[in-house]
Amino acid sequence: MDGWLHPAPGAKAAKGNPDRRADGRVGNNAVLVLNQNYEPLNVCNVRRALVLVIGGKAEILEAKALGLSSVSAVFPAPSVIRLMYLIRRPRPRVKLTRREIFIRDGYTCQYCDRQGSDLTIDHVIPRSRGGLHVWDNVVSACKTCNHRKGGKSIAEARMALRKQPHEPRAGQYYTIERRLDTAIQTDWQKFLPGIIPSLPRSFARSHGAST
Repeated sequence: MDGWLHPAPGAKAAKGNPDRRADGRVGNNAVLVLNQNYEPLNVCNVRRALVLVIGGKAEILEAKALGLSSVSAVFPAPSVIRLMYLIRRPRPRVKLTRREIFIRDGYTCQYCDRQGSDLTIDHVIPRSRGGLHVWDNVVSACKTCNHRKGGKSIAEARMALRKQPHEPRAGQYYTIERRLDTAIQTDWQKFLPGIIPSLPRSFARSHGAST
């Protein structure tokens, strides 16, 4: 399978953009993976999806208009696949990262309530005073507020938090949303009822460049 784009006979065209690479390949296109019971599980690339389909471990529910070629055949490039077996897994926990802290706090400084591109991470109880790097001790802060607070406690700095920090609960589509750089593909929407996509990574990077 060489990964080059070819018309795929019988493939159902997806309405969304194919997200093709500059070299014309589709090997990294996003494919929505559903559990046997149609529960959204994850996102993988086209190559991985085709391996599962060819191996009899999944079926194609939606396909792109173009496909991947091997020496002897052209395969439809999957857009949505369903596993032929049921995977049971616990709900994931949100990873403690800069991006997730900013998402939890709505990309807003938790001291002055200002949104901007100069967000940093502040430890409510400074690490120099034994504060831990845990969900209930980290907040988004603009550079001005972070500098003002410095190594002081909130009381010493005469500041106040807009809300108490906490560990966010992973939503139903947490794993899928965090794997995407672009909008949800049109032919995925019927499998993801009620999804509210998180902010794209490009926005997150522009609002999290500072340290």
